[in-house]
Amino acid sequence: QVQLVESGGGLVQAGGSLRLSCAASGGTFSNYGMGWFRQAPGKEREFVGGISQSGRYTYYGDSMKGRFTISRDNTKNTVSLQMNSLKPEDTAVYYCAAAEGGYYSGTRTLYNYWGQGTQVTVSS
Repeated sequence: QVQLVESGGGLVQAGGSLRLSCAASGGTFSNYGMGWFRQAPGKEREFVGGISQSGRYTYYGDSMKGRFTISRDNTKNTVSLQMNSLKPEDTAVYYCAAAEGGYYSGTRTLYNYWGQGTQVTVSS
């Protein structure tokens, strides 16, 4: 059983940056593919990006490419999401998730464990 705890959310102005972190415990972190998702009020949960078990490969949702970067540190059991050039439409609750099969795609059902989420609000 893996526990995930996100941190780093907050209020930022449009054009600014924010870095989210997700700390994992209770499992062998390097066995899991990791993903970030977000959910805005009234909308479905959306794939932000994912990272492979080793951290060598990443994959991003179309609207995040070039602005967001995912990284992981398997020695610290953490995965991070660096968000730059933020827009008001990036406002959402951001979740990290872990996939036992090492998946890191945008398919939500492939992820077995989810954090509680952290709020990101981008003001215009």
